Amino acid sequence: MLFRMIITRHGVWHVLIAGAICAAAIAGLWKLAACAGCAWGLLAILPLVLFGWVVWFFRDPNRVPTDPADRSIISSADGKVTDVTPLGPESELGCEGLRIGVFMSVFSVHVNRMPLSGTITKVLHRPGVFMDVRDPVAAERNESVSVSLDHERNGKTFPVVVRQIAGLVARRIVTTVAPGDTLERNEKIGMIRFGSRVEISLPVELVDEVCVEIGQMVKAGHTVLAYAKETV
Repeated sequence: MLFRMIITRHGVWHVLIAGAICAAAIAGLWKLAACAGCAWGLLAILPLVLFGWVVWFFRDPNRVPTDPADRSIISSADGKVTDVTPLGPESELGCEGLRIGVFMSVFSVHVNRMPLSGTITKVLHRPGVFMDVRDPVAAERNESVSVSLDHERNGKTFPVVVRQIAGLVARRIVTTVAPGDTLERNEKIGMIRFGSRVEISLPVELVDEVCVEIGQMVKAGHTVLAYAKETV
């Protein structure tokens, strides 16, 4: 039970396989040490470090928003805010909006979460290449999954898009939601394996205040990115 609480279900097999490989490597190094000298035994620390990193990568800590207010819009990803960009009506939102991009390094928690409550309307997979997501061109050329949802507020419906983008090292996007699913803020929607980018696009009409700036470190399910307007 503790194992499942710490490790995301999307990484259990990776952790088990890494554990088996590391155990075999350690056993082999200790056998070499017995025959050729203790220096080989000291190298056993390398498989242990690798296994520790795999466990650390697939961690899935419990997260609570810093502000539980209904109008708070929380980060979908751990990492660094790389851009806060205005969007025109030609964007995926279909209206003028605001996009907040977050870069996840290989040391970030990679489980992605809902920024606010809503009903999933579309999950669109776009094949592409695997460039470094810090390259401005990568956002348009890399493989991605766009999760579109409708958020209800004060009797009005607002489109919101959470876009998972694969990176140079990340080659696997996991999305666990489907059209018709209704989720609450902070519920998990999937993960991206081994370093990547997540974008949250919000309509201008919904956003009252942006609470983050470029270069700021944020946490999924915890950091408030913006506040929705009290009345819309």
